Amino acid sequence: MAEAVSKAPADVRHKGYEDALALVIGTLFVSLGVNMYSHVGLLTGSTAGLAFLVHYLTGWPFGVVFFTINIPFYYFAFRRMGLRFMGKTFCAVALVSGFSLLHPQFIAYEKLNLFYCAILGGLLMGTGFVMLFRHGASLGGINVVTLFLQDRYGLRAGKLQMGVDVVIVLASLFVVTPTVLLASIAGAVAANLVIALNHRPGRYMGM
Repeated sequence: MAEAVSKAPADVRHKGYEDALALVIGTLFVSLGVNMYSHVGLLTGSTAGLAFLVHYLTGWPFGVVFFTINIPFYYFAFRRMGLRFMGKTFCAVALVSGFSLLHPQFIAYEKLNLFYCAILGGLLMGTGFVMLFRHGASLGGINVVTLFLQDRYGLRAGKLQMGVDVVIVLASLFVVTPTVLLASIAGAVAANLVIALNHRPGRYMGM
C-alpha cells in the first residue's frame, strides 16, 4: 500500500532515527499479523494477498514470495514518489519478509480462533501500515502501480485496486473455504478501520 504524505515544515519532519525505529516497529506489527494469518490460512488483499495465495499453493515461505513479488513495483514507487520513498519501501518490504521468517522461531500457537485471529491480526497490520505511511514508506505492491497509472493515463486508482482485489478474492475461492474467506474479509475491515481512524489527510503533519 502507498499513500502520499503531506508536506511539512522542517521543524516537524521526522529525524532519521525516528524513521528507522518506525520502519522496524511498523514492520514487526505487520509481520506478526502476517504470521497469525499464515498459521490459520487467512488471506488479505493487494500484493500480500498474492503472496499468501502462492504460499498456500506451493508451500514456499511467505517472506520469500512477498519479497520477490514486490521487486517489479520499486520502479513505479521511484517514478511516482521518488528515490527516498522507494528506499524506505524497499526496506519495509525486506523487513516484513525477514520478520515473517523469524517469528516462527520465537512464537508457537497452541490454539488460534479463526475470527479472533482475523480481527487481531488485521488490527496489528493496520497499526503497522499507519506507522509506515506516517514515515513516508509503504509495503509497495499493486497500489503503487495503480497510483502511477492514474497519474500517467488518468485511470481511477481506486477502481483499479478494487478490480485487482476482486480477482484475488475470486482466486482464493479455489484455495480456502467460504468461512476462511469471510474471516479474511473481517480482518481487512479491521485493518482499514485503523487506517481510516488514524491516517486522515491534514490531521497529521510529521513526515
